Amino acid sequence: MMNQLLIDSPIGPLTLSGEGEYLTALAFGDVRTAGDRPSPVLELAAGQLREYFSGGRRQFTVPLAPEGTEFQRRVWAALREIPYGTAASYKDVAIRLGKPGAAIAVGQANSRNPIPVIIPCHRVVGAGGQLVGYTGGLRIKKALLAVEGIPFRE
Repeated sequence: MMNQLLIDSPIGPLTLSGEGEYLTALAFGDVRTAGDRPSPVLELAAGQLREYFSGGRRQFTVPLAPEGTEFQRRVWAALREIPYGTAASYKDVAIRLGKPGAAIAVGQANSRNPIPVIIPCHRVVGAGGQLVGYTGGLRIKKALLAVEGIPFRE
């Protein structure tokens, strides 16, 4: 059974979704399909997100179960290895995966990340630190990069 919880954040409302002991999605805005149905994993995720936005958390430990292809899950796992406060290019992530020519595929997987912020797709920037698209919009990406002190070029 899916549970959902709407929380406030400095970047606007966030809808957390989970099944059982796992967080399965984080969406920008109120996209609940029903009212709030909190669960322990959603409360844990909400607490860790509050700590992140207040500058007290650099790594998330909430259990995740993002749905995607095998390649997408590999990309999302690689994103979680990008340290707090640093950025990587799409090519950097592709090289990390052992597929140096797959920067475009990495970008596509990045855009389908079902758990942004916690799976830090905002840490991926264009070549030379250039700010490029973000599912939640560039305003949100800029805010997340600012939380971590990550420089970027517009």
